[in-house]
Amino acid sequence: MNTIVETVNVTRAVAWLPWAVQYFFLIGLSYGAYLLSLPGVAFRRPGWQVPSRLALLAALVCGLCAPVALLSDLHQPGRFWHFYAYFTPSSWMSWGSFFIPVYLTGLLLYAWLAFRPLLQQHADARGRFAWAARWLAVGGHESRGPLLMAALLTLVGAVLVAVYTGAEVMAVRARPLWHTPLLPVQFFLTAVAGALGLVMLLNRFGPSRHDAALNRRMAWGVAWLLLASLGVGLVWLVLGMTGLSANDAEALREVGPSQNWQTVAIWAVGATGLAWWLGWKHPDASLLIGLLALHSAWMVRWAIFIGGQEVPKTGAGYYSYQLPLGPDGLLGILGTAGLWVFIFIVVTNVLPLDRVGRATPGQA
Repeated sequence: MNTIVETVNVTRAVAWLPWAVQYFFLIGLSYGAYLLSLPGVAFRRPGWQVPSRLALLAALVCGLCAPVALLSDLHQPGRFWHFYAYFTPSSWMSWGSFFIPVYLTGLLLYAWLAFRPLLQQHADARGRFAWAARWLAVGGHESRGPLLMAALLTLVGAVLVAVYTGAEVMAVRARPLWHTPLLPVQFFLTAVAGALGLVMLLNRFGPSRHDAALNRRMAWGVAWLLLASLGVGLVWLVLGMTGLSANDAEALREVGPSQNWQTVAIWAVGATGLAWWLGWKHPDASLLIGLLALHSAWMVRWAIFIGGQEVPKTGAGYYSYQLPLGPDGLLGILGTAGLWVFIFIVVTNVLPLDRVGRATPGQA
């Protein structure tokens, strides 16, 4: 007697929502921008003062916005305290709940110490909200020693956050696409590239926007970082095609036939080529180059998180994800963007962008 066995595959909803993409995007921009702030703010390297100040502003705004997206992704934000009450040493997410406060505490202290003199200058000039600037400046004295100590604390926090955000995804063995040591590297490179792109956008609206040498240096920085990111993708492709890594080979078999993933690969190559061409021929096109860098950072995270969950753990074919219009989808993305704009407006009303983006005479 012949037997027919029918296998029914169950379609599951994505577990990591767009909130997770926004968190990883914003926290990556924050620690990437913090690293870009070190040459000019902490080490006082010549020619770095303006981009480093703008980078610190970007790190602060993104760092304040990112935890909101993270709490929203918990589905029940009020239960965040469970991470502290029920610590799980085997969970990277549990470790991250301690790493994030270290980073944000250091970042707030570092930014305050770095911007104190500028706040005092704004208060003395009787600019907008001068009373708030004077209150925050607390005399406006430059504190070199505490600044370096705060920068070191923030560096420790930034390294921990960069490691945990990559390892948290890489630890998922059930998804070959995620379970690769190349993923944290890809996250890091695109985070720094996106942060540099954001600095380019801020500089475009500041007093140094016509500095050709500065624009060229940042444009080439974005181009090289995107090329390095593309190189990591190429290494993954070679490992998968040659079978040198069984896990990467399995991941390639899963996503290779997908038209969406083929489109992402073509876009990545095209975006890198366009960034190189603009950096070479039109380095003053900071708006387009900056947007390319930001979009690349977002695209990598969206493709990894949402696209990765479209591949079923069991069964054949792909799940079809459609972005909802409510809080778990488009509305949530717009809300996070609105929160970022709100925080940026608040910060730059007390410390105007024109003052942050202007080199101080007599300083490197």
